[in-house]
Amino acid sequence: MMEEARSDIEEELILSNYCFNSILPHNSVESALANHLSVKLSDLSLPSRTLIDIFMGDLGEDEEIVRAEKDDLRAMKERDPACISYVPSHRVTHKLWSQGRKVLALLIQNRVSKVFSIDIHLGAKIGHGILLDHASEVVVGETAMIRNNVSILHNVTLGGTGKISGDRHLKIGGGVLIGARTCILGNIKIGEGAKIGVGSVVLKNVPPRTTAAGNPARLVGGKHNPIKLDNIPGLTMDHTSHIFEWLDYVI
Repeated sequence: MMEEARSDIEEELILSNYCFNSILPHNSVESALANHLSVKLSDLSLPSRTLIDIFMGDLGEDEEIVRAEKDDLRAMKERDPACISYVPSHRVTHKLWSQGRKVLALLIQNRVSKVFSIDIHLGAKIGHGILLDHASEVVVGETAMIRNNVSILHNVTLGGTGKISGDRHLKIGGGVLIGARTCILGNIKIGEGAKIGVGSVVLKNVPPRTTAAGNPARLVGGKHNPIKLDNIPGLTMDHTSHIFEWLDYVI
């Protein structure tokens, strides 16, 4: 990151002030992240200095959060060809929520929702290496669980059906790819390495290594003999394999 910052300054001298404030003076990723988050989220009720102390307290003391954030940064760099930056915050607020510091966690989460247009409930459990591609208009419910190396596009809702309480949200296996404008509702399971097509509405379990698409979503290849994926779509970011073979339409 520091090498890239210096290279950016050489290409665009006008970026020197930004790089010297946000990246170059920091001796660790967690310090740079805490500074970046505090600048983005601060307002009159949440001063930057207060946010830095909160984020450094959790990022500096919790090795699991630090590892997860580094995995997220790598995921962003490896899977998103247009990658410019990434701003994590849920892991810190989730820890505050789990510690019973709910008022503070809600205050920060409210700022995150307002600034980034993302609403991830503080109780949601999220693994490592998560990519929120374009990172806007994403909603994740309280009892949702997202395992490692999952990629989620913009305008995705991972919610409940509105009919039950308690454990009411989906469980997503590792390596899943979820296309843009998708709704996955209810306490269902999306199997490891599955792919959800763009604009789908998913209301039932999706087996591992299969593709579900449509409204309501159906398995590509059929319910009894679905086509199995060879690769992990959450890593390859391949949105179209098998879908084009399945859909027969004319424009």
